[in-house]
Amino acid sequence: MLFSLRNLLNAATLRKSSKQLVRHFRSGQPMQTNVNLKGRDLLTLQNYTAEEIKYLLWTASDLKQRIKDKGEYLPLLQGKSLAMIFEKRSTRTRLSTETGFALLGGHPCFLTTQDIHLGINESLTDTARVLSSLTNAVLARVYKQSDLDLLAKEASIPIVNGLSDSYHPIQILADYLTLQEHYGYLKGLTINWIGDGNNVLNSILMSAAKFGMHLRVATPKGFEPDPNIVKVAEEYSKEYSTKLFFTTDPLEAASGANVLVTDTWISMGQEEEKAKRMKAFQGYQITTQTGKQAASDWTFLHCLPRKPEEVDDEVFYSPRSLVFQEAENRKWTIMAVMVSLLTDYSPQLQKPTF
Repeated sequence: MLFSLRNLLNAATLRKSSKQLVRHFRSGQPMQTNVNLKGRDLLTLQNYTAEEIKYLLWTASDLKQRIKDKGEYLPLLQGKSLAMIFEKRSTRTRLSTETGFALLGGHPCFLTTQDIHLGINESLTDTARVLSSLTNAVLARVYKQSDLDLLAKEASIPIVNGLSDSYHPIQILADYLTLQEHYGYLKGLTINWIGDGNNVLNSILMSAAKFGMHLRVATPKGFEPDPNIVKVAEEYSKEYSTKLFFTTDPLEAASGANVLVTDTWISMGQEEEKAKRMKAFQGYQITTQTGKQAASDWTFLHCLPRKPEEVDDEVFYSPRSLVFQEAENRKWTIMAVMVSLLTDYSPQLQKPTF
């Protein structure tokens, strides 16, 4: 696809701006913390406390500065192996996990349904027990959340949700790290979700209030998030004194928001619903008009891959868009997850203000 000169200039500005936006934190001796995640599963952020999620972001910031900025070599996962089970295709999840695990000295093993007998010639129970004896952890990108739950039940090693139809926790960690780097804090920010009530939104609902962030959601009628997940999110909102708002009007939801977020309207496995969904989501494209309803410092996130009907080029390639910084942070956050679940590593970076 050929882009206009304006879009190319916007993209160059975005790359320059992204470099300037990253905040660097002081480092020193390993910091003391009461959080210990070694041996845990990561199936949904609902199972993690506010301090535990903050610890993962702290570790991600630490690894990013030490490895990327300072050029240190940290073979923290040397001698360890990771089984990567992928029922769905992927760019960012696969590359961030493979390159990140290898950068830390470990050995990632990529497995599709064509490579193993997952639930076909071998039960999930047997697969979980076999992988537990051959690898140190499993990252699984699957359709059904129940498959992840069963793997976690039967495995004796950590199971990490690389994406399911219900949740996408490792994506949200990258989103929060990106916002932390840009704004310097998370507490008090207002996130606006415009789009489908999908797994990414579910993960935000399970975690945003734990940072003191407010959430405004716009979904078309019939595409709302799971009512059970909404109920939990409402309880979190009360517990952490945050605001949670739902509507079908995108511009109403964008009012006063610091962060505009959307995702694909048609997830993998929903291709047959394309015509129905495209009709239902008319008027949900994020544009500069959407941004005019937001706070003056608004930014834009999208977990990618992106389609123009979800957000126009003027927003997507603008300096307000943090999507490529967000994509890179998938690597540093999944590295933080693996290090936290598999080692006794303690960050040297001073803990950021959340």
